[in-house]
Amino acid sequence: MAKKVETTILQLPNMTPYEKNLEEILRWLERRPDSDLIVAPEVCLTDYDYENIDDAVKFGDYAEERLLSECGERILALTRLARRDGRYVNEAIVMHRGEVIHRRAKHKLFLLGEEDRYLQAGDAESIVPFEIDGVKYGLLICFELRYKELWKRLEGCDIVLLPSQWGIARKRHLEILSSALAIMNQCFVVTANSSKEDMASSSAISSPNGGVVMEDFSTVIDGTIDLNLSKKIRRYIRM
Repeated sequence: MAKKVETTILQLPNMTPYEKNLEEILRWLERRPDSDLIVAPEVCLTDYDYENIDDAVKFGDYAEERLLSECGERILALTRLARRDGRYVNEAIVMHRGEVIHRRAKHKLFLLGEEDRYLQAGDAESIVPFEIDGVKYGLLICFELRYKELWKRLEGCDIVLLPSQWGIARKRHLEILSSALAIMNQCFVVTANSSKEDMASSSAISSPNGGVVMEDFSTVIDGTIDLNLSKKIRRYIRM
């Protein structure tokens, strides 16, 4: 198992046309060849473009293929709008070495944003740990962070990924909850939040000892996850 994971968070707005969002991610993939893990915000490719959802889905299909061909040895995580079994979903994808390692639809939809009007909720049973190169990962999508029963489903993970579009009105909630998840599950939490004007930013690497690497005003946040820290904490604080 890798002892250290070089991590890059992309704190991006949503631009139009869609191609600008894809090109921005590809640009940072090129600029961060030594990163092990890159996490981008929720629906960063198209935003929640419900008025043109079929176009957004089609572009998501295209963008996924492009990103799969470019991610190489790095792990890349984000969410996109997709159509599965005749329903629209907000789908998380984790890519590595040209393959999708983990894929699932958002389970807890954000009712204030009327996500339930347009999207089908995924199953809670799909929220499970997955392993890459000996490191155990989990993934929550934005609003799912509020649900303690979902934290429990990811117990034992080394790193939890959190692609988000979390509103600025609840900024402190995002910061407190992501840090609390890291402490409670004795893991690292990597939050990649949108930097749109009405979003909280607050993208961060939260550690199991309460430490936080956060930057509100940067497009990119880089940090090193030292998995020896979580191993040490789990050894001395048994839960």
